[in-house]
Amino acid sequence: MLTPELPAAPHRHLCTDCGVSRTNNPKRCASACQFIQPDYGQLEQRIHGRQRIPEANHQQLHDEVFFGPHRRMLQASLTPALEGAQWTGITTRLAERLLDTGEVDAVITMTADPDDVWRPKPVIVTKSSDLSQCRGMRMGYAPLVALVEPALQQGLHRLALIGIPCQVYAARALQPEWEREHGLTKLVVIGIPCSDNTTTERFHDFLALVAPEPKDVTYLEFCADYHVEIRTRQGQVRRIPFLKLPLSELPADFFPLTCRTCVDYTNSLSDLTVGYMGGRGEQWLIVRNEQGEQLVSLLGSALRSAAPTSAGDRMGAVRGFIRNVERSAGGLPLQRMPKWLRPLVSWMMPRVGPRGLEFARARVQMKAAETVIHLRREQGQRVKHMVPPHVWRLVQEHGLRPSAQERGPTA
Repeated sequence: MLTPELPAAPHRHLCTDCGVSRTNNPKRCASACQFIQPDYGQLEQRIHGRQRIPEANHQQLHDEVFFGPHRRMLQASLTPALEGAQWTGITTRLAERLLDTGEVDAVITMTADPDDVWRPKPVIVTKSSDLSQCRGMRMGYAPLVALVEPALQQGLHRLALIGIPCQVYAARALQPEWEREHGLTKLVVIGIPCSDNTTTERFHDFLALVAPEPKDVTYLEFCADYHVEIRTRQGQVRRIPFLKLPLSELPADFFPLTCRTCVDYTNSLSDLTVGYMGGRGEQWLIVRNEQGEQLVSLLGSALRSAAPTSAGDRMGAVRGFIRNVERSAGGLPLQRMPKWLRPLVSWMMPRVGPRGLEFARARVQMKAAETVIHLRREQGQRVKHMVPPHVWRLVQEHGLRPSAQERGPTA
C-alpha cells in the first residue's frame, strides 16, 4: 500500500476534507466541491448518460428522485462471507477482483490510521492481498481525492475509487481534467452511502456513551431494523434500538453543518452503490450504469441476490423527524418519547415501520428536509446554490418549498 505525504489542508468553510484542497491546485474546490454549487444534473448526464427520472406519474415520486439514476437494485450478500467483513465483504471482494483480473492498476480507498483504528487513512492499493487491511467502517474525514494525482504520476492510469459522496462528487468533477492532463484512462467508482459523518474525535465521544469499555469495540453498524449493532474484542454482541441511543447527550454540533446538509446520501455519481438501507438485513446494491453491471458480474456465483422488497409507510416517520429537526434548529428541546413507551415502540418499528426500500426512502427524505431546514437557519444565502432540484422535489410533499430567493435555475 502506498501512502503519499500530503500537505496540510487549508481552512475551508463547509469542508469535509475530501482532498481537493490538498492537491497542487486547491483553487479547484470552487468547481469540484459538493458544498459550494453542485450540479448533479450535468454530472449525472456525463457519468450515466442521463439525469434521474423526476416522477413516475406526475404525482408519485420516482425512486430515482430518492436514489439517483440506476438500472436496477439488489438485496445481496456474499457467500461465503469474507472473514472480518463489516457485512459480508462485497466491497472488499469487488476491489480484490478488480485488481486480480487486471481491470485496474490500483484501488484508492481507506485503511485504519496506525494510531487509531477508527480514523480513516487514504491509501493506494496495488495488491489485492492488502485489501483485507481496508475492510470495515471508519468515522472521520480523510483526503481520499488527493491521492489520485500521485497515483497517476506513478503510472497507475486505470483506477478504482471507493469513497463517500463528497469525495465521489469531487472525483467526478475532476475526472475530465485527469483524463485530459494527467493520463487517466479508466475510473471505476464504488460508492458508500453517507451523510451522518463526524470527526474521529467526536465519534470516540459517542462510543463512550454507548459502550462501557469503548476501547474494546471493534465493530459498530447502524442497521435497517432500527438497531445499532456493537461487537467487542471479547466476542460480545450488543444491539441497541435507535430510540435508546443517547443522542440528546451529544453536543448540537456533533454532526457538522456539512453532514447535516448533505444532498447525496446514496452516492448517486458512483457506478455502483453498496449500502445497507434497502437491504433488510443484507446489503443493498444500486447498479447505476454499464460499469456498475460489470462490477456485479465480477462476483459471479458468489453473490446471492434478489430484488429488494418494501413495506410500511414512511410518511408519519418523516413528519415526526421534520418536527424534531425544526425544533432543534430553532433552539428548542426535542420532543422526547416517554421512557416507558420506548421499549414498545422499539419492538414495533421493525415490524410495522417503513422497511426495505421504504426505510431507505424515509431516510433520504429525512436528510433532504434536514438539509433545507439547517441551511435556512445557519447559511440562508447558500440555499439557492446548494440545494439541487431533486431535493426540493423530495421535501415538497411535506410543505417545504423554495422561496423566490431560494429558487435556483431549475428548482
